[in-house]
Amino acid sequence: MLARLDNQVFFKKAFTDKIVFKAFVKDIVGIEVEPDKIETEKGFEPKIGSINFRYDIFAEDTQRRVIIEIQKVEYDHNFDRFLHYHLQAITQQQRTSEDYSVKRTVYTIVVMTAPYKMHQKTNEIYKDEVLISSLNPKNLKGIERKVFNHEIIFLNPNYKDEATPENYRDWLDLIYESIHNPKTPNINLSNIGVKRVSEVIDIENVTPEEMELAKIDASKRKVIVLEREDERREIAKKMILAKSDDAFIKQITGLGFAEIQRLRDVLEGEI
Repeated sequence: MLARLDNQVFFKKAFTDKIVFKAFVKDIVGIEVEPDKIETEKGFEPKIGSINFRYDIFAEDTQRRVIIEIQKVEYDHNFDRFLHYHLQAITQQQRTSEDYSVKRTVYTIVVMTAPYKMHQKTNEIYKDEVLISSLNPKNLKGIERKVFNHEIIFLNPNYKDEATPENYRDWLDLIYESIHNPKTPNINLSNIGVKRVSEVIDIENVTPEEMELAKIDASKRKVIVLEREDERREIAKKMILAKSDDAFIKQITGLGFAEIQRLRDVLEGEI
């Protein structure tokens, strides 16, 4: 039985394993790395900018001049925030370099373990398994020029697409199955990294101390779930007032028809 990878404790246990980390980076980013060390809760002192943040997992391969950041996120897809994190890592590596020309490529991998919620700016819900944001410029013909090479990669296993390449598919299935089918997960054990994760987070290999920390993290996530339920109801109320039909409201918020009708009755009583 697998421990759930939407739990921060088990996620870090899995992806700080060197075999797992290297295999994951090779499949998702497409490069071989040999990290000097793999850190968790990595922060910069003094901090850069006004946001105080820490990377869930942070590693640097100084020989290849590559920095890898991995963030595990639930019920939050504030893309501006992830861009800020990404740019801070770029700024930091330039700040600590004696020679500005000695550049390191920075990759930020954001793992989403819950469905996207409505985007605050566009009022859209994204349903993509993989999103890749590159800082490289394009010419007027749409041809990308490899000037910077820094990338942010968003992974969300909740929107399965059969066309997703196997290098992504293996890891997306692993994350999804660990959450929704941990007892009999359907995962690709021929992938050395996936197989290693299945061993590392096998419930038999979880220590009592890790289990206790995982329970604390699970309690925090329950609070987040409740907060998200409130957000979805507020969105539904706005859509009801905007004369949206129930089917559309259900599609956007995920609320059931009974709950939507209850909200309609509440709003009619307030008018």
